[in-house]
Amino acid sequence: MVAVATKPLMGDTRSGHAAPVLIRGGRVVDPANGIDGVMDVLLVDGKVAEVRQGLGIPAGGRTIDADGLVVAPGLVDLHAHLREPGFEYKETIESGTRAAAAGGYTTLCCMPNTEPALDTAAAVEFVRRTAKATGYVRVYPIGAITKGRKGKQLAEMAELAEAGAVAFSDDGDCVENSAMMRSALEYSLIVRRPIVQHAEDKALTAGAQMNEGPVAARLGLKGWPRQGEEVIVARDVLLAELTGAHLHVAHLSTAGSIEYVRRAKQRGLRVTAEATPHHLTLTDDLVAGHWWSATASLAPYDASTKVNPPLRTNEDSAALVAALNDGTIDCVATDHAPHGVSDKHCEYALAASGISNIETALGQLLSVVHAGKMGLAEMVATMTSRPAAVFGLPAGTLSAGATADVVIFDPEREWCVDPQQMFSKGKNTPLAGHFLRGQALFTLVGGEVVHEH
Repeated sequence: MVAVATKPLMGDTRSGHAAPVLIRGGRVVDPANGIDGVMDVLLVDGKVAEVRQGLGIPAGGRTIDADGLVVAPGLVDLHAHLREPGFEYKETIESGTRAAAAGGYTTLCCMPNTEPALDTAAAVEFVRRTAKATGYVRVYPIGAITKGRKGKQLAEMAELAEAGAVAFSDDGDCVENSAMMRSALEYSLIVRRPIVQHAEDKALTAGAQMNEGPVAARLGLKGWPRQGEEVIVARDVLLAELTGAHLHVAHLSTAGSIEYVRRAKQRGLRVTAEATPHHLTLTDDLVAGHWWSATASLAPYDASTKVNPPLRTNEDSAALVAALNDGTIDCVATDHAPHGVSDKHCEYALAASGISNIETALGQLLSVVHAGKMGLAEMVATMTSRPAAVFGLPAGTLSAGATADVVIFDPEREWCVDPQQMFSKGKNTPLAGHFLRGQALFTLVGGEVVHEH
C-alpha cells in the first residue's frame, strides 16, 4: 500500500481555510439528496459549494480527476473503539483516526470502554481535545450509561451530554438489570441522546466462544445461543415502548433479533439498529478454517475470527443483508476493535474478541454490492446519511453549504489485505491475504485531503 496523508489537524472542527478543490467527472452518489450521476463537486472554504456538471475551478485550487470513480459523502461510523485512554498499545486516537481516513471514513463515534471509562465530563473532554490535536477525522465520543460501565449506578448523563457525548452505551457490557435500563432510557429523554445497547444475557453466554451450532459442536467450543442476544433485544424493545426513549441496538447478529426490531418499527417505536461488515459478510464456518483463495487461508481456531457477538450462520448473514435493504436495520457500523498481538495470538478461549476492520469495511460492503445483493446507492446510504440520521450528526451529505467531508473510491480496484500495511495498530483481521474489490483513494475532511492512496 502506498498512501500519503496530511498532518493531523482534526477533531470536530477545521480551520475553514482549505484551498478550493474540484472533483471532476466522478459518479456522484449522495443518497441524502437523491443524487446518482456523473458530475462535478466543488469544495470551497471547507464547504460543499456546488454539485453539477461543467464546474470550473477557482484560482489556486486543485483538481482531482474522478473519472471511473465514485464520489460520496465521507463515511460515518457509529461504533468504533479508539482505546485511548488506557489501552494505547492497542490503538490511539491518532492511529485509529488515521486508519479511519484510509477506510474512507470522515466521522466516527468512539465507544466508552476505555480506562478510565468515558463516564465523566473530564473523560469525554479528553477524547475531544486529543482528537482535535491529533486526529485525522471527526470524533464524537459516546458516554457510558453507568459509572465504570458496571451496571450499578447511572453516570451523570447531563454532564456527559454537555461535554459532547452524542449517545450512551456500556459497550461490551450489557445493562442487564431491567430497572437500571428503564432508568437509563428515561434519563436519555432529558438529554435527547440514544441509548446504545450491547445485547447479551451473560447468564446464557458465560464461557461461550462462538456461535452455538454444528460448527461449535464439531470444534468442541462452547457455543453462544442466539437467544443470548434476542432476549435482551426483546426486553429492551418493551422498555423503549414503556419509556418512549430512543433505543439503538448495537451489532445486531441474528435473524430473530431482526424480527424484534422490525415489529418495534412497525409499532412506531423509536428503535434503531446497526449491523457490522463482518456479520454481514462472514460466518461461523471461518472458525473451523476456510480457504479464501489460493494464497489466503485460515487454520481452525484462528482467534482472528473471535468476535462479540460471534459470527453467525449463512442464514443470519442473509437476513441481515435483507434487513439492511428494507430499512429494518438502519445502518452499517464497523465495531472496529483493534487488539495487540498477545491478545489474539493465544488459545482461542483466552483470546480477546474483536476485528480490526475500519480499513476493510468499504471493501467488505462492496462485496455485497458486487454479489448483486444490494445496490451501490443503497450501500452508500447505509454508510453515510443513514448512520448520520440515527445519531443526528451533521454528516453524510453533499448538500450545498455542508462541511466538505468526501470519499472518492474505486469500486472495482482489487487489493490484498495485508495487516502489516494497515494504519491501525490492531492487525487482527481474518481477511489477511484475501483480495477485496473496492478501495478508498481519497478522503477529504473539511475540504482537506487527509488520505490519498
